[in-house]
Amino acid sequence: MALLVKQGRLINPATGEDRVCDILIEGEVIKEIAPTIDAPDAVVLDAGGLVVTPGLIDMHVHLRQPGQSAKETIRSGTMAAAVGGFTRVATMPNTKPVIDSTIIVEGLKYKIAKEGLVKVDVIGSLSKGLEGKELAAMGGMAAAGAVAFSDDGRYVQSCDFMRKAMEYASMFDKIVIDHCEDETLIAGGQMHEGTVSNELGLKGRPAVAEDIAVARDILLAEATGAAVHIAHISTKNAVAMVRRAKAKGLKVTAEVTPQHLILTDEGLRTYNTSFKVNPPLRSEDHRRAVEEGLLDGTIDAVVTDHAPHAEEEKDCEFSLAPSGFVGLETSLGLMLTYFYHTGKLDLISLIRTMTVHPAALLRVDAGNAAVGKAADLTLIDLDREWVVDATAFYSQGKSSPFDGMKLRGRAAATIVDGMVVMKDGEVLA
Repeated sequence: MALLVKQGRLINPATGEDRVCDILIEGEVIKEIAPTIDAPDAVVLDAGGLVVTPGLIDMHVHLRQPGQSAKETIRSGTMAAAVGGFTRVATMPNTKPVIDSTIIVEGLKYKIAKEGLVKVDVIGSLSKGLEGKELAAMGGMAAAGAVAFSDDGRYVQSCDFMRKAMEYASMFDKIVIDHCEDETLIAGGQMHEGTVSNELGLKGRPAVAEDIAVARDILLAEATGAAVHIAHISTKNAVAMVRRAKAKGLKVTAEVTPQHLILTDEGLRTYNTSFKVNPPLRSEDHRRAVEEGLLDGTIDAVVTDHAPHAEEEKDCEFSLAPSGFVGLETSLGLMLTYFYHTGKLDLISLIRTMTVHPAALLRVDAGNAAVGKAADLTLIDLDREWVVDATAFYSQGKSSPFDGMKLRGRAAATIVDGMVVMKDGEVLA
């Protein structure tokens, strides 16, 4: 059955297009794009007044499987992704067991094929068991379809191990995604180290822990020629170092989350565990520097670091609560509200950080709404006003610092391989 997306405003950063047109989909691919298309046998999806973009991509999520289905499942996580307008996500390896072998990648891909509502790429670990001691089966995982490697959630403390891991990942043309916080400086830390942490009496995680880690791995990237991607960047010095590394022509890239662009450590004054995350929400000077890094192109991609936890895990004393919260269902609305509608970022640049750039970093054929490409599209209502209700999330995780916030703009429909999987906030498949 053919699908005709009618009279939407196509924003395609891959080609620079910004025009009102029809898009005809046959099967799983885009068949034709034209000002008007006559397809009497096609099902019509009226996109009048909506923006149509390549399907959004989130290259940093935690779908928690295998082994942590009380937090999230492939099914619930991809439903949340569809509601958020994402047609593709990449899941991190800090699961139980860790995604550190070929058989686990293959098993997870089988489960994704059966249960996933959107496309899911698998990121394999750098080290066995995330212990930073012995290389994981990176070659086998790459052959099985792993798109990148990371020990996300843990910093690789050994310089020698990280150098070897970078060199090995380079053999398979995969990026190393790096969680940068020196563990010797953050032990026992609950939030950003600064004025607020001192006033609250909570042990801090200093910004210099991230700075040292980023500096080391940029130097290792220069020494090895490897492609290193700084995950969820959050400090002003880290942004400056990535900027300098790019100016030198190094293969260094970075991503940022909406929470580090919008929130600060001031939000933790109520000891609300929904604000607890690693790296921590930092002070305003860091937030401003991270924002500037996004606006000037130093930071390549916007990601969610979607990290669901069971409700009882977060509903406890602040120091005992795990770090992380969900983000797939709020990310687009937050970026539109705080960056597009404020005039800080034009629409094509914003969409680029959520489509073209993550696709290129993961080396996947996506992020381009063009004839012959997969029919993965996101339809966006730029002016739709809505209030975040965490209790209504499709994700099993209900913790969000944005709960109750009024936003402007959200996904109106999500199309994956030619199938409408979400419309008007409701999952259809």
